[in-house]
Formats: sequence, structure tokens, C-alpha cells
Amino acid sequence: MFLACAQPVSAQHLAEAIRINQVGFYPAAPKVAVVVGAAAGKFYLTTPDLATTVFTGELGPQQTAALSLQQTRMADFSDFKGAGTYVVWVPGLGYSHPFQIGSGVHTAVARAALKGFYYQRASMPLPPAYASIWSRPLGHPDNQVLVHPSAASAQRPAGSVIAAPRGWYDAGDYNKYVVNSGITLGTLFSLYEDFPAYCAELNTGIPESGNELPDLLDEALWNLRWLLAMQDPGDGGVYHKLTNASFDGMVMPADARAPRYVVQKSTAAALDFAAVTAQASRVLRKFDRQLPGLADSCLRASTTAWAWARAHPAVFYEQDALNKQFQPAISTGAYGDKSVSDEFIWAAAELYVTTKQDSYYRAVNLFPDAQTPLPSWSQVRTLAYYTLARCGPELTALGRKDLPQLKSRLLALADDLAQGSATRAYQTVMGKSAADYNWGSNANAANQGVALVQAYRLSGDRKYLQLALTNLDYLLGRNATGYCYVTGCGARPPQHPHHRPSEADGVRAPIPGLLVGGPNPGRQDGCQYPSALADLAYDDEVCSYASNEIAINWQAPLVYLASALEALQTQAGFSPAPNK
Repeated sequence: MFLACAQPVSAQHLAEAIRINQVGFYPAAPKVAVVVGAAAGKFYLTTPDLATTVFTGELGPQQTAALSLQQTRMADFSDFKGAGTYVVWVPGLGYSHPFQIGSGVHTAVARAALKGFYYQRASMPLPPAYASIWSRPLGHPDNQVLVHPSAASAQRPAGSVIAAPRGWYDAGDYNKYVVNSGITLGTLFSLYEDFPAYCAELNTGIPESGNELPDLLDEALWNLRWLLAMQDPGDGGVYHKLTNASFDGMVMPADARAPRYVVQKSTAAALDFAAVTAQASRVLRKFDRQLPGLADSCLRASTTAWAWARAHPAVFYEQDALNKQFQPAISTGAYGDKSVSDEFIWAAAELYVTTKQDSYYRAVNLFPDAQTPLPSWSQVRTLAYYTLARCGPELTALGRKDLPQLKSRLLALADDLAQGSATRAYQTVMGKSAADYNWGSNANAANQGVALVQAYRLSGDRKYLQLALTNLDYLLGRNATGYCYVTGCGARPPQHPHHRPSEADGVRAPIPGLLVGGPNPGRQDGCQYPSALADLAYDDEVCSYASNEIAINWQAPLVYLASALEALQTQAGFSPAPNK
């Protein structure tokens, strides 16, 4: 059983003050709602019509949420395990949004989130058979892309025309960025490596569904083939991005016809490319019959990009400096990164695991300090640790000797993330401090969940999976704003994401399955936010690109987190084993 992603609800007596995962709960997993502003007393779990009470509990003691300063009480109904659709009712306050309890309750979220990448595809039409009311004509064929003067070489002088079709639009705009594609593809390929059986069954209704590849890999291939076209065959370097000179207006892809450029090669782009193509080679090797030669092509591309980066270890993308030298000026997303030691570590690790050549392992200092940073587009070192730990039994003796330290670091990261979560007002790992809230804070919540899943896989300790589940609860509604941050899911999802197709398509509902950025007290867009407090600084308006934009690099860890929890629900004891 699983919940359809959208859940309509009557507004009568609805209490937005009851913050809950608006999608649902596994039968034997923890089940918690947070009630804002309630007096002490009982709460009831009832059918949506309030006619039948199935569980009665006592609200917990009042707490003050450290960041939002809300007065909260917990409604814990973990002891109730009956499948069905319910609401939490608090007398004098009202009832919650409806939710389900049942096995496979997050299947729809996993499917919708993965399908979100299909809606981001460039260079193809999205017909109604696959895109429903969000269908659109082809945009950005990208078969006549100009080499920007900053990217010129002897073989490809400025103004040369190349083809680099396919790929995903990066975010709410229509440009395609290599660096951000790095962590995105790396996360999706890691999901396949960790849970291949689950991925094989995850059908999202895309044009390739039903072929001999899992839909997840079909989707990843759409971006991977674009990525391969971003490498200069003359020297192995990789262009930083494919972009307009400036952002398009709020128009549909087919109506955005400004010239497109590949812009400057960079060390970060080359290394992210090398890491992803090495991982792709490893993942796609088992599909040699369906994709003849692609695994070999990916590995060749990876090794040549690695060689270019070794020869050019400090070519940083600095857009302001670039614009002083070259025209046209470029004002789209920079993804500038002047510290690439982490990218060297990630690329070296992926090449080492794929080739089993110790030279890659020796090429970097795997542990340059005591930190194990949460992955982000600009900090990818821990992706290397995930890969090495995942592939531990297959490593050479050189790599195996570091496995105890790798495991210790990853478990310490998970323990640090989890510290204090049980005593916080919302009882989620997300929200430990105001530092969790920045541009794309929901990516932090999802990536924290990924880190906790990794800890579970290393230790077998169920507590890490329960902690990961708290962050999915957070993303789906148990948070200070009360929003389910995934479009089309739950009863109170975003309606006005900063996303050009959703704004320009004439369809009232935004494209479904997309994770918005989340609370961001930086508020760099200048919009009128309801609050400046860290966990409340979210504005569901199209103007709010700092809190309400979608982006592939936070979409991918949502796909991972929801899918991993679905794949592990029985093993972890959250759901009964399916009947044979």
C-alpha cells in the first residue's frame, strides 16, 4: 500500500498548527506530530471524518523551539500500527492534514521525486502520455552551441559551433552546469549501487520505462550523455557550464531562444566529471549488452579529464574576472569553487574503485584533516568515503587498510548529526543549529538523511534509519513552517516555486515531485518573507529564488532518502514482510 502523492483536505476545522508528515508512516516506525500553541491535554487519532477514534494519547510537555521560538507539544502515536488513513485531532484546536499508515507509504514520494528529473530534461518534447498536463514542446536542442571566448582553444576557436544536447535544466533556470551535475549524478548512481533491486522495480512512467534498464539509470543517462559532450576531445578538459549569457525570463523552454555558450574549462568541472564518469563506467558495465561500449567510453573520458586536472590543478571559475576579459559577459549561476582538494579526492576514489589501480589511491591524501563534511556541490570529499566504504570488500589491500578509519569517520558524522535530536522541539536531525539553514537548506536535510542511511548500512543499527526517517518527516511537513516541501505531495505543498516551466505553462498546479530549497535566513532575493528566523525564513512565492527554487542537487538526495527508506523498511522492521 502507498499513498497517492496529493491529499486534498477540507479546510473546515483544519489546524495548521499540527505539524506532521503529510504523506504518512510505516506501521512499526516512530509516528510523531508537533502541535504548536496547544494546552496540555489529550489528542486523538481518528478517521478523517472524525467519526472513529483509533488511538488516544496525552500531549507531551511544552517545549520552546530553539530557532522558531514556537511553543510546542509532541503527539506521539508510535504504538498504533493499524493501516489506514487518519488525522490527529486536538480538541479546541482542530485536526491535522490527513496521512496514511502502511507499508510502502513513501513509494509515491520516491517515484514523484525521480520523475521530477524527467520534467527537467532539455532537448526533447514532453508529450502528454508521459508529462500529463505539464506537457511541453521541445526546448533547447543545444545542437548549435557557441564556444565562448573564455573556452577557446586552437582546435575550437571562439565562435566554433558544437553540439551538447540532452541534460537536465539545473534549477528554476534553463542552463546546465557540470559542477552541480557532479554531486547530482553521483548521488543517483550511489542509490543504484546501494539498492539495485529496489531501483530495478522503481517505475516512473518515462518514455524509456519498460526497456532493459532501470528507470533511474535511464534518467541518469539523459544527463550523462550531455555531460560527455562537455569534454573537449582535444585535451580532455571540461567546460564549466552550458549557458545563456544571462537568465531567461519566465517563459517556457521552447520560447527561450537566446544564444547558448560553453564557458571556460575549470579544474572543479574536470574533477567532478572524472568522478561521475568513473562511477558511471562501473555501474553501466553490467549493461554492456544494452549500452555497448558506453562503460569503456566513460572510463576513457574519466581518465583524460583526470589527466587534464592533474596538469591544471588550479584553474578556477571566477565569473567576475572572466567578464573583465571576455564578451559576452556571463551572469548565470557561477558555481565557483576555489578549493578543489575534495574534488581530487572524490575523482581519485572513483577511479581507484573502478580500475583497481593503486596509483589513484596514492595520488591524494584521503584524510587531510579530522573532518567528515556533509556533502554539497562544493564539498564532495565524503562522497569518496561513501564509495570506498560501499565497495570495501572489492578494494585492493592498499584501500582495505583504511576501511576501519572510514567506518569510524562515517559513524562519527552520523552521531554528530544526531546529537540532541531527541530533545529538540521537532525531534528531527535537521535543525540542530541555525547553520543548517542556508541556500538550499532542504538539501542539507536530505543529505543528512543519506549520511544516516550510510551509517545504518555500515553498522546495522536501526537507530540510524529511524533518525534518517525524522528528516523525511521534516521535508514532508514536520517542520516549523508546516509546509510539505515537495510539490504535489501532501496537503500543503509549495504552490509557487521559482521554476520557469511551472510559472509559465498556464497550469495552476506546479510540476509535481520537485523539492524546493527551504528556509534561508539569508533571503538574498529581496522578497517579503513571513519571518527572518532561521527555520521560518521561507516564502512560497515565485520571486523567492533564495528559498523556493528547485534544483537538481537537492532533488537527488530526496530521491535517495525516500528510496532507501522504502528499500529498507522491512529489513529495519518498519513494515511487515510482504506476503509471498
